[in-house]
Amino acid sequence: MPVNLVATPVAELYPVPGVRWGITEAGIRKVGRKDLSVLLLEEGASVGAVFTQNRFCAAPVQICREHLAKNMGIRAMLINTGNANAGTGADGLNRAQASCIALARELNLSPEQILPFSTGVIMEPLPHDRIAAGLPAALADARENNWGQAAEAIMTTDTVAKAFSTRIKLGGTDVTITGISKGAGMIRPNMATMLGFLATDACVSPALMNQLATELAEGSFNRVTVDGDTSTNDSFVVVASNKAAHAPITSLDSAEGQALRAAMLAIARQLAQAIVRDGEGATKFITIQVEGGKTGAECRQVAYAIAHSPLVKTAFFASDPNLGRILAAVGYAGINDLDQTRIDLYLDDVLVAKNGGRHVDYVEADGQRVMKQSEITVRVLLGRGTAADTVWTCDLSYDYVKINADYRS
Repeated sequence: MPVNLVATPVAELYPVPGVRWGITEAGIRKVGRKDLSVLLLEEGASVGAVFTQNRFCAAPVQICREHLAKNMGIRAMLINTGNANAGTGADGLNRAQASCIALARELNLSPEQILPFSTGVIMEPLPHDRIAAGLPAALADARENNWGQAAEAIMTTDTVAKAFSTRIKLGGTDVTITGISKGAGMIRPNMATMLGFLATDACVSPALMNQLATELAEGSFNRVTVDGDTSTNDSFVVVASNKAAHAPITSLDSAEGQALRAAMLAIARQLAQAIVRDGEGATKFITIQVEGGKTGAECRQVAYAIAHSPLVKTAFFASDPNLGRILAAVGYAGINDLDQTRIDLYLDDVLVAKNGGRHVDYVEADGQRVMKQSEITVRVLLGRGTAADTVWTCDLSYDYVKINADYRS
C-alpha cells in the first residue's frame, strides 16, 4: 500500500488548453491494460525536457534528444508502457523511429516533431507494429480532460496513478498547471523521474523552456530516491501551450516568471514525492533534511548516503531506532574534513545525538515512537556552514524484494 497517497479525483485535474491526451490498449503489456498514450500539442507550444544521465540510455531517450535539437516544433509525444526499448542497440533505435514515423503519418507531421517515450522491461524488442496499429484508436480518444486516464496508462509497478493540478493568476489571467508521472522502483533519477509530463497554458518564451525544465527537475525529481538505481529511460518534459491571455514570460526572474516557476515546482514536488510514497513495498515516507553544510552539494551527498543505506532503510521498515546507522552513513558520505564532534541528529522532534554523541536526555522509547510513524523526518546538522538541502526517500521492505524478483513474471 502506498504511504498516505490516493489518486487525485479526475474532477480535480484541470484540462490544459492546447494539450490533449489519447489512450488505448495496444497489447504491449497485458491483455485488458491500456498501455499506449499520445500527447498532442497545438501549433505554437513550447517544450523543454531533461533526460537520464545513465550512459546506457534507452533508444527513445536518444531520439528525443535528437528531435529536440532539430528545433522543428514538437507537436506530439508517444508513450508506451510494458517495454523500455533499452539495451536494444540499433534495432531499438529503428523501432522507436518507426513508431515516430507512424504517428507523423497519422498527423501529417514530420517525424522530428514527435517525441517517443517507453517504460517497462529492458532488453526486449519494441513491438512497434502494435504501436502503429493502436494509433488510430489513441488519436480518436484524444481530448483535453484525459489526464487521469493518461496517468493510469503510463503506470508499470505503480499502485496509484500520479496526477496533480492547480490554477494561478498571471497578469490577471487564469493559468492552469497539470502534470502526471510514473515510477515506483529503479528510482534515483539523477535528472528527473522514470516518466513525467507537466503542462501549462501559460505563455513562456521557447528560449526559457529547457531552463525551466532543469530547474523544476532539480527542485523535485532530483531530490527523491527509492532504491538508488538510475533508470535507462528517465524523462521529464515541460510544456507551455502559450494559450493563456497574458504577456509572454521572457525571464524566470520576473515577477510572473517566479510565480509560474513556484506553482509548477509545487506540482512537480507532489509528483516526485508521490513516487516515493508509492515506492515498491514502501511503508514509510522519509524526509532527510541536512543543514549546516558548506555547500548544498555536500548536504545532498550526506542526505543520499543516508537515503541509500540498506541498513538505515530496513531499520525504518522495522521501526527499529538503531540510529547509529544514520550516523555511520553521515560518516562515510565522503566529506573528508567532517568534524564528528559538531554533528547533531534529530528524529522529528527528538534530539538523538548532540556533538557527535548520544544526547543525555535521549531514550529509545522516544526514537521508537517516531519510527512507528508512517511519515518521518531525519534532520542532520553538520556544523560546517549555512547550506541546506532535502531528499525524500522510503524504507526497504520484504515486498520490495518480492516485487522485483517477480517483475518479469
